[in-house]
Amino acid sequence: MPIGSGNWVDAILRESFAQRDDRPAGVEFAVASNPEFLREGNAIADTLFPDRIVIGSDNPRSLEVLNRLYRPIINQTFTAPTFLPRPEDATAVPLVSTDLASAELIKYAANAFLALKISYVNEIGQLAAKVGADITEVARGMGLDQRIGSRFLQPGVGWGGSCFGKDTKALVATASEYNLEMPIVKAAREVNQRQRAIAVERLQDELRILKGRKIGLLGLAFKPNTDDLRDSPSLDIANLLLARGARVRLHDPVAAERFRREQPELAPYLSDTLDGVFDDCDAVVLVTEWAQYLELDWSKFVGLMRNPLVLDGRHALDAERMRRLGYKYVAVAG
Repeated sequence: MPIGSGNWVDAILRESFAQRDDRPAGVEFAVASNPEFLREGNAIADTLFPDRIVIGSDNPRSLEVLNRLYRPIINQTFTAPTFLPRPEDATAVPLVSTDLASAELIKYAANAFLALKISYVNEIGQLAAKVGADITEVARGMGLDQRIGSRFLQPGVGWGGSCFGKDTKALVATASEYNLEMPIVKAAREVNQRQRAIAVERLQDELRILKGRKIGLLGLAFKPNTDDLRDSPSLDIANLLLARGARVRLHDPVAAERFRREQPELAPYLSDTLDGVFDDCDAVVLVTEWAQYLELDWSKFVGLMRNPLVLDGRHALDAERMRRLGYKYVAVAG
């Protein structure tokens, strides 16, 4: 919900209600904002055991109603489902009760900040590669600082999905309506987009020539545990490789069927099996860190490849193990 949506909806409702000839006397209504902070693939857990609950309205009674509605979750007094037990460290959930505009902005500010963290560690990763530092160790050292935290400091090909992209874009657009610049948010978006091109450049550095090379991409969904393809890094990487004359083979354990429907121009490059990806391949890129790929018996596939090069787009594989198996291991950053 773009910032200002609550006021807009409130105005539409009041105008419509005022035009009704049969409107009953004494009717009251108000608009409130209750932003969600659900992660795809973790929506039930995030609903029942959230980090916080945010409610916003300029009407006190609306805040009272929402407070009462959420009280069992705030106090964690509900009976947790058997398939999702309450975490042992679960405590009372913080409630942020504020005005309408603040609640709307909290949602955008939170998502934009997470996007900033990812883009920042990716930018540091490029410097790490130049100076010979290990970006995974750099990120670990940063994340142990309680003021920073380790979450969203995983270097790689960048974020995708609908939330970060649209929310950072909306934040920049809203600021421009008030003659404000958002240079940090803009830079985060630019860095994120550049990571996809950097993955292709890393392949070219290793293979020298991409034209005619067969490149396998592991993972199409923008993150594990979903089939969501919106703004997926795989799509951009595949198109960049094709534009340079490479032959691509694509695989995903969950999103393949949706990919066929939504990306018909790339569907012919889809492989139903991992053998079809690795066979006679010049390089394989881990784009989505599905558990199936992390737990893969990689020793079975090294002999299928023409050139056993693995580009770890998520810094999720054990580099030393991959090298022992006979792969040449490189990462996107550091």
